[in-house]
Amino acid sequence: MKRRILFFLTGLLLLGGLMFYLFEDKQVYGNDKDSIVKVIHSVEGYENRSIKILEIKDFDDWRVASFLADNSPGYIEFEKDKIGNYRWTLLEVAEDQTFASFNLFDRTLLYVTNDGNEIARMEVEINGQKVQRDFTPNKETVTWAELPLTEEKEYTFRNYKYYDKEGKIISEIE
Repeated sequence: MKRRILFFLTGLLLLGGLMFYLFEDKQVYGNDKDSIVKVIHSVEGYENRSIKILEIKDFDDWRVASFLADNSPGYIEFEKDKIGNYRWTLLEVAEDQTFASFNLFDRTLLYVTNDGNEIARMEVEINGQKVQRDFTPNKETVTWAELPLTEEKEYTFRNYKYYDKEGKIISEIE
């Protein structure tokens, strides 16, 4: 009799474990390009958007994927967990823009453009130091820039200038 009860309880425990495994909500990670798209689609408001991954870049335990969401520039940030899976921590999209810049990790700038971008060069003063970046107009691009070192870890951005491919100023912001 004890043997039957023990057998029944063991079978019940195994069946419960199997049911838990089969019906458990599976976590989606940013471990590869396809899973990154699935993560973006799992975010409220992005379920049905067209996603095009432009670049995936790793920084120690962090992963950044730049993308276009219905042609709007954006990025998603992941952190590696203890078992090596990338869990998303932040997603940002510049809606209806052709050119966008994002500040990452305190000192890194990420520029993402779509094929409607007409900016060929951007200049900006960061803490009084002139920084210039070139872009390929009318092409989806990803460009990275490190901010100048500063002891205060504070940055002041002034005198933005955006140029077209002929070198003419498109926009100027002080």
